[in-house]
Amino acid sequence: MSDKYRYKPEIQQMMFVSGETNDPPTETTAVIEDIVRSQVVEMLLQATAQAAKRGSRSIAVEDLIFLIRHDRAKVNRLRTYLSWKDVRKNAKDQEGGAVEGADLLEDVAGAAAAPAATGPADPVGPKMKYRKSKVKLPWDLTNMFPEAVPDAEDDDGAAGPDEDELEASLATLQRLKSADERTRAMTKEEYVHWSECRQASFTFRKGKRFREWAGISALTDSKPNDDIIDILGFLTFEIVAVLTEEAIKVKEAEDEMEMRRSKRTKTRKTERFLFDPPDEDQRPVLAKHVTEAFRNLQRSKPKQQALRNFSGGLVRTRTAVI
Repeated sequence: MSDKYRYKPEIQQMMFVSGETNDPPTETTAVIEDIVRSQVVEMLLQATAQAAKRGSRSIAVEDLIFLIRHDRAKVNRLRTYLSWKDVRKNAKDQEGGAVEGADLLEDVAGAAAAPAATGPADPVGPKMKYRKSKVKLPWDLTNMFPEAVPDAEDDDGAAGPDEDELEASLATLQRLKSADERTRAMTKEEYVHWSECRQASFTFRKGKRFREWAGISALTDSKPNDDIIDILGFLTFEIVAVLTEEAIKVKEAEDEMEMRRSKRTKTRKTERFLFDPPDEDQRPVLAKHVTEAFRNLQRSKPKQQALRNFSGGLVRTRTAVI
């Protein structure tokens, strides 16, 4: 395997969390890593072009979020993470490091529930309360007014969750429900392994390695800050998860087609030998399944289907961000 493939263990762990129970072969992880790298390059190029329109040479947080603005659930989950990341950072600074920073891949619902669990017996005391800052985006409706729009408050005087936060919570709860269905029959050892795989990341404690792997210095004029790297780590995990889920659907459709074909020919093998290939239901996700999944995801983008001003020949179309 070439030295350019550096994230095979992380990709295998992400695929396991996303529904792949078998060990994917090296060719599968290599294809996914190539797709993830190409997606990172595409995001950095588009974000750099977006920053240039603002007259800036450095990429800002809103430049990356603008690329996924059509996926509201993902945008809201990312905004919620960035908001609670700021809270954890301030708490760690004020308490002398007593609060540990959570991993990027942890569910934002757990982070949101942590302040609610604080009671009178909290050693920090009632004075040590941290207000979650809201990540504002230039295209938000509230930013189109000359004066700041006050947040809606509940009966206790605290700001209640808005529509975006509720949508992010619903997306998080859906993921938690899927994870609960998968882990319900696991043993203690299996669940410990599952928890370790959920912490897999391209960027967490691998910032320098990720910059070299993606070639960020050659794509941007300025060095991206830590928030940009964290967002890229969040999005790369999402890319692997979406690719794995779609590849599993492709494999299941292929297996169902082969099963119908075998029933039609009525040639069912009853005896197995030592060097026989594994059963169809135990076959792992292959590179061809990932390639077809990526093709399906690109076709699902409505903006990528139209050919405007096409005059023949080869035309490079913009790669859609998964």
